Amino acid sequence: MEYKISEYARMRDVCTRTVWNWIYNGELKTRKTPTGRIKIVIDNPYKEKTVAVYARVSSSENKDNLEKQKDRLVSFCNAKGYKVAQIVTEVGSGLNDKRPKLEKLLEDKSIDVIVVEHKDRLCRFGLNYIQKLLSLNNREIEIVNPAEDDKEDLVQDFVSIITSFCARIYGQRRSKRKTEKLIEQLEKGE
Repeated sequence: MEYKISEYARMRDVCTRTVWNWIYNGELKTRKTPTGRIKIVIDNPYKEKTVAVYARVSSSENKDNLEKQKDRLVSFCNAKGYKVAQIVTEVGSGLNDKRPKLEKLLEDKSIDVIVVEHKDRLCRFGLNYIQKLLSLNNREIEIVNPAEDDKEDLVQDFVSIITSFCARIYGQRRSKRKTEKLIEQLEKGE
């Protein structure tokens, strides 16, 4: 693929002067057009890689959103020239660490790149650990829309934690009542 210097600078989130420095230092492959313009030549690093798309929603009420999310991810991959080998969709909480489809995808060593829309679609916490473990096998996660507002992201994580802990507390109360009832029945000899 070829890019104008300004396009490449925007893509890498740097100023054009930085791109020119990279060109002068021989860090970028370039081509001169017949009109004398310089184009940056980038070989698509994903041509030979196996790409999987992972889409998730929290509840079955959002199944329409799941399909739209999947379609957006596939369109993104097509636009970047990625060859999508697998599409995985799942319904489950981002705090749930027992999602069978995600586990299977993470274990599948034939998948080189996992594309997700937002980091919280993959997991609420521990993304850095997952990325580090995947990088040991030369695998990676590509996040299409990284969080632009850390404050918004922190608020969402805070709400998720409170929700999770509340659910666990209510679950423990129910469990405690069941245990007390079982002990009572055992004491009565039932």
